[in-house]
Amino acid sequence: MNKILFFAAIFGGISANVSAQEDSKWDRREKFTIGVKAGANLSNVWDSEGEDFDADAKLGFAGGVFVGIPIGKFIGVQPEILFSQKGFRASGTLLGTSYSYTKTTSYLDVPLLFQVKPLSFLTMLVGPQFAFQVSERNVYTFGSNSSAQQEEFENDNIRKNTLGINVGFDINISHVVVSGRACWDLQNNRGDGTSTTPRYRNQFVQLTIGFKL
Repeated sequence: MNKILFFAAIFGGISANVSAQEDSKWDRREKFTIGVKAGANLSNVWDSEGEDFDADAKLGFAGGVFVGIPIGKFIGVQPEILFSQKGFRASGTLLGTSYSYTKTTSYLDVPLLFQVKPLSFLTMLVGPQFAFQVSERNVYTFGSNSSAQQEEFENDNIRKNTLGINVGFDINISHVVVSGRACWDLQNNRGDGTSTTPRYRNQFVQLTIGFKL
């Protein structure tokens, strides 16, 4: 009986050691990482003046690069640069004729996120996000008639760019990372710096899958 207990203890110790080595092998919390990711935004806008406004969410592409910079094992910073499509959809009926309107705004989003890494496979993130508007596309449909308007931006005016707050998580599976984010603009995008229209701010949730080098 004692021999059985002795060998069971040895086997248990070996198993625990192997498990610890495997955990250590995939624990990248103290390593500098760089990666790429791609996925989708589900975006909408909200009325900063609190008045009634109804719009439908729309899907858009999101993707780019990120860097993980550890500050010890449990905290770090994670800057990202992403191409991000946002906007909204609206539809209804006017004089018995159906209409729809779709706005797609393309941005370069630059989140600067603070990492909290309680577990090797889980990273929680929060921080500011700077969004630089690249282009805007508006599609109008009234009955059988449709028109589209495209506008490009040089970003020479700071008010075309907005500050937001970004929160989310990363699920780390070896070199693969599954990321979820939610972001809200904190500023109106007033365009030329004088107009209060549009007063609507972007909000979106984002899901991406990436690969860490």
